Amino acid sequence: MVERIALVCSCEDSMALDGRAIARSCGAELRTAEQLCRSQLDRFLAALGTGRPLTVGCTQEAPLFAEEAAEAGAAAPAFVNLREAAGWSREGEAAGPKMAALLAAAAIAPPPTPLVPLRSEGVTLVLGRDAAALAVAERLADRLDLTVLLTGEEPVAPLRRAEFPVLRGRARSATGWLGQFEVVVDGHAAPSPASRAAYAWGPGRDGATSRCDLILDLTGGPPLFHETRSGYLRAAPGDGAAIERLVAEAGGLVGEFDKPRFVAFDAGLCAHARNRRTGCTRCLDLCPTGAITPGKESVAISAEICAGCGACAAACPTGAVTTALPPPATTLARLRALLLAFREAGGRDPILLLHDGQHGEPLIEALARHGDGLPARVLPLLVNEATAIDLATLAAAFAWGAAGVRLLLPARRPHGAEAAFANLGLIGTVLEGLGLGTGRAAAVETDDPFTLGEALAPALALRTGWQAAAFLPLGTPREVRGQALRALHAAAEPGAPSLLPMPPGAPFGAAVVAAEGCTLCLACTMVCPTGALSANPDRPQLRFLEEACVQCGLCAATCPERVITLAPRLNLAPEAAQPQVVKEEAPALCTRCAKPFGTASSIARVKSRLQASGHWMFRDPTRLALLELCEDCRAAEATTGGIDPYAGPSRPVVRTTEDWLREGGEA
Repeated sequence: MVERIALVCSCEDSMALDGRAIARSCGAELRTAEQLCRSQLDRFLAALGTGRPLTVGCTQEAPLFAEEAAEAGAAAPAFVNLREAAGWSREGEAAGPKMAALLAAAAIAPPPTPLVPLRSEGVTLVLGRDAAALAVAERLADRLDLTVLLTGEEPVAPLRRAEFPVLRGRARSATGWLGQFEVVVDGHAAPSPASRAAYAWGPGRDGATSRCDLILDLTGGPPLFHETRSGYLRAAPGDGAAIERLVAEAGGLVGEFDKPRFVAFDAGLCAHARNRRTGCTRCLDLCPTGAITPGKESVAISAEICAGCGACAAACPTGAVTTALPPPATTLARLRALLLAFREAGGRDPILLLHDGQHGEPLIEALARHGDGLPARVLPLLVNEATAIDLATLAAAFAWGAAGVRLLLPARRPHGAEAAFANLGLIGTVLEGLGLGTGRAAAVETDDPFTLGEALAPALALRTGWQAAAFLPLGTPREVRGQALRALHAAAEPGAPSLLPMPPGAPFGAAVVAAEGCTLCLACTMVCPTGALSANPDRPQLRFLEEACVQCGLCAATCPERVITLAPRLNLAPEAAQPQVVKEEAPALCTRCAKPFGTASSIARVKSRLQASGHWMFRDPTRLALLELCEDCRAAEATTGGIDPYAGPSRPVVRTTEDWLREGGEA
């Protein structure tokens, strides 16, 4: 018996329900209704009474159903929009497999969202240039602890009553977030108490510091922060509507707040830096909010500043940064359930539409209400941010049978979208290289629902044309990506190349070592964050595992011989998953005891550099011969072999002032 119950309503017969197709693969016991939220609410209550998990194919009346579940003391159901996403469509009668797929995906619940606590006492700094700042401060004086900082560029009439401090100054820089702001002010000055028609300012000083919980910016100048910074509210002085919104929002920013932790970070996987060498900077280059800063060995991510665009997770080659709302495992599990259920219900050649809730859902609903709706083969999948789509999600979608993928974005491209576009380009290069077609992965950038419908029409000509895989998305996103790419290679036509060239910046490739110049110093193995370059503990040997390489460049930056170069490429051959020996030598033997130590090439390299330096200590061949001894024999030879460690070239005689005067007199 299937544990879950799926309640699907035809919404007063405004959409057709293919019960057989839905029941075949929705992963639940199907129960139907025509007016589940009104006259047939008893059917919902009866299903609730079973104690089994529920999925309700309606989001419009989700508050009603959630309230009924709360009153009954039952767990809230999962909700999915079958009406606008599938039923209200020109192809609604053929949407049975699509409804089954949407129900199957909705049954996968994400884990609880981790939260970041923020606290504000209401200490507020108002930045302004004219009387508008004072007017806003007067309206908020009963709710916030205010200080007004005027630029002084315009004359401002003094307040009749000094209910809050009014100062002059310009914010030079600012850091922090809601409850933790720090502003550096130049030209800080207090007004004269005798100010008459306009504030008269006293002497100013630079470098004053102000700590506050909120910043209200009414200067009309360049912003201090990205627009998403919590606690930073900005409005143009002459924009009445924007000022009203600012006042309304600022008045409520007192107390304790919880903010979602949008990304998870594992510093141990970060390939940013090692030993003061910089490697990967992808997330630093993309983050629009300044939430990511460089560190000694890894980047640092401020959860308080992060706005959740997900560009860092989409670009991270190692998986050190992943989305947390929801985590990759949930997104991939939903994607697999969606595509496999669609195929099991009789659907063919699905087009995956990835969209967010703020921009994508309203467009899809508007297209359903006022246009032809989504085609029956277009499967929408809700994600937190469309800009967070990583390469693992795209590769897995095609491996599980998607004929095409479309990423729905606003007409004005959002900040941080470069990583998502790079991933679309990479998966397109892979598919084309494997002979699986072109134009399968693209973005739709529009704010108009009808344009969305027109943009999806060409994608309907795409056909899968290969055997879909069904592997489980186990492991990290990098591991799932590898599974998906290997599945696509296996599904391609016989003779498909296993080595595909990739553009610079691709997160896979080879670290090519010029073996003739390598001295097996193994410095590269100590900085490689993924273990792609490794040493053999039993003999002088350097090995390379191409499957693990993320092209961070730390090995090339660290190599003292400069013999490592990066070659971006995708190697799907079995050899890429096995360590390959890059360079090996027989160990050097101690000239006294024949104990193996080091390598002949490294010893010769050190000797040549010491000789080239011209240092007195290494002009004597007997001293250089010490380098051919093991550590034990070297110590013995240095102490018993007649070598004076303090010997050196003759030093000039010390001459005092008296010597100089005497020599001058004698001359």
